[in-house]
Amino acid sequence: MIVIGLLIVLGIIVVVAVMVAGIYNALVRLRNQVENAWSQIDVQLKRRHDLIPNLVETAKGYMEHERGTFEAITEARSRAMGANGPAEAGQAEGMLSDALSKFMLVVENYPDLKANQNFLSLQETLTSTENKIAFARQGYNDQVLFYNNKIEMFPSNIVAGSFNFTKRDFFEIENEEERNVPKVSF
Repeated sequence: MIVIGLLIVLGIIVVVAVMVAGIYNALVRLRNQVENAWSQIDVQLKRRHDLIPNLVETAKGYMEHERGTFEAITEARSRAMGANGPAEAGQAEGMLSDALSKFMLVVENYPDLKANQNFLSLQETLTSTENKIAFARQGYNDQVLFYNNKIEMFPSNIVAGSFNFTKRDFFEIENEEERNVPKVSF
């Protein structure tokens, strides 16, 4: 009788241990997917940051009286490159998008610049990169949603709390202007 009782207790312990291990492994997998998704955004943001100086340099020859516009883009780019984490990056990237939108509006006043093939190529590459950032942001936020749900739902919330799994921030748009589709015309 004692042996049967010990076997039952041992069986329960094994089942619980397997469940805990399974939940822990699922949490680790989701955490890694969130980190990978952020890396995908980071790659696209770096690409965007690298394109901006080329775009500005190409425009400088045509836009001699727009120093403030160039300084705003440079400052916003520096802030965006120095941002840490999704929340700070969302705010900094919003500011950079605002500066780029204003820059594109000023470009409208320079028909020779709008006809420059190098500028047009850079502008197209930037537009493509913006689309990739939006796609990567969506993927990242989906992964964060799955991860955050997992660490909040029973019984995985017990395992998550025991092993210090914490909620992740979404990569959210921080300003209303970026919520609107930027107007770019050629």
